[in-house]
Amino acid sequence: MKLPLCGIIPPVITPLINNDTLDLKGLEKLIEYLISGGVHGLFMLGTTGEATSLSYALRKELIKRTSEFVNNRIPVVVGITDTSLEGSIEIAEYTAKVGLDGVVIAPPYYLPISQEEMREYLEVMVPKLPLPFLMYDMPGCTKIHMSLGTIRRAKELGAIGVKDSSGDMNYLYSLLQEFKDSPNFSIIAGTELFLPETILHGGHGAVAGGANLFPKLFVDLYNASLAKDFDKIKILREKMIMINDLIYNVGKNNSKYIKGIKCALSVMDICDDYVAWPIRRYGEEERMKIRQNVQILLESMS
Repeated sequence: MKLPLCGIIPPVITPLINNDTLDLKGLEKLIEYLISGGVHGLFMLGTTGEATSLSYALRKELIKRTSEFVNNRIPVVVGITDTSLEGSIEIAEYTAKVGLDGVVIAPPYYLPISQEEMREYLEVMVPKLPLPFLMYDMPGCTKIHMSLGTIRRAKELGAIGVKDSSGDMNYLYSLLQEFKDSPNFSIIAGTELFLPETILHGGHGAVAGGANLFPKLFVDLYNASLAKDFDKIKILREKMIMINDLIYNVGKNNSKYIKGIKCALSVMDICDDYVAWPIRRYGEEERMKIRQNVQILLESMS
């Protein structure tokens, strides 16, 4: 995998038919759609991919099928976050076995841990990893907001970068400042609205959920940010905000982000909209709203 890892790397949703079955046709169609949209890599089994709701067997099938469908055309990294160290290593080893490129580590997500405990956890885990690894700061799901010291220690252990999904722009800027002299250490925004600022201040890209739906929009915004084309950035950011308003904010539950993306992909005839337990897919009323909103977005993209 060429370093630094950069560009638009969608956190790919996991197309499902039911809790035990992948939508294989949908997965292949989605991967082709993303690659044709110009994305620079794929992140499988992240938060948007519902990793923690899937069995190990289903996670492994997704990893294997992704490797087959991508066929080394772009880098693929795989989330291995789990409540157990052994579970994370098992998925990492399988990811290497089928020929993918790297793994992504967030803190274990059930028991609260300290920064010191997280650093010690990495010191035990990293020597067992068969692939390059990227750190993933996701305090909303893991009960710990990794400090600069923890990320610095991860880098010393061999981390190739960090995905920041804290939503804290001050923290993002502190990462950019801390690692400005480490050009091969990727600073990647997990909050897609921060994409232009990330690139303009020396970062490397974004893991943007909306790129599942409109990959070319995010690739264009990334390129405009590299070129410092502020007029184009303004136009494209407005379209990105429309996705936030029209897809992520339909319904009332906190699960509306994942449900919205899956439902939109379904009405776009890309894959099934089944969502793993305990989340449920949208009913007909919300689906109709998403269908209307997708049409508005498609018209705005043309």
